[in-house]
Amino acid sequence: MKKQKVILLAYTPDPMEAVSLAARLCYSPLGIDSIKEDMTKDRQKGLIEKLLKSGHLSPLEHASFTFAVEGISRACSHQLVRHRLASYSQQSQRYVSMERGFDYIIPPSIESDTELRVRFVAFMEKTQDFYNEIVSNLKQKGMKGEEAYEDARFILPNAAETKIILTMNARELLHFFTQRCCMRAQWEIRQMARKILKLVKAVAPDIFVNAGPQCLRGRCPEGQFSCGKTEEVRRMYKDM
Repeated sequence: MKKQKVILLAYTPDPMEAVSLAARLCYSPLGIDSIKEDMTKDRQKGLIEKLLKSGHLSPLEHASFTFAVEGISRACSHQLVRHRLASYSQQSQRYVSMERGFDYIIPPSIESDTELRVRFVAFMEKTQDFYNEIVSNLKQKGMKGEEAYEDARFILPNAAETKIILTMNARELLHFFTQRCCMRAQWEIRQMARKILKLVKAVAPDIFVNAGPQCLRGRCPEGQFSCGKTEEVRRMYKDM
């Protein structure tokens, strides 16, 4: 079983400068050289605070961040790619053979139950055996490797581990954190969102200072479906 790993591969050099210059340019008669020369760190911070407070978020789209993610399930990646304002490159189950074994994710609820865990693992092992049988059978019938893999993959479960590289701009990341850091988000993508948030806070703290679920910035929008843990959640993100 693979553990979840998130790596910040690349990001806009000085993302806070890029965002603040874009914001300042919108309202200044000056050229970019003059604006940049006059852009102190304090002014950057002030401009970004105004952007976040006013909801004028388009300048945030000029800062982008690229991550490598491993150890997540296909169930998790299916949720991730619903965030459309992003770019994704995902490990293919068509061209990558799983004959030597596919890794998989075990939900904590199953991991903590000895009997369920044993049956879960046994099911994955049977799936592996059947996958290999299908690939072998199709190759004997003359299919090429990728042709056999693309048909055998139909039996692979949502639990199958995948790897993905994703790029999002800062504005989309703020939306992503609002949706996926929420306690009502599925546990796996919530875990991933928190790891991503820690990484971007380290390199662009002023942009992501209040990033996280909506309850950090006001009332919970979930109504009767609220987790009821607003204060606990606020403490959690304050200590992040």
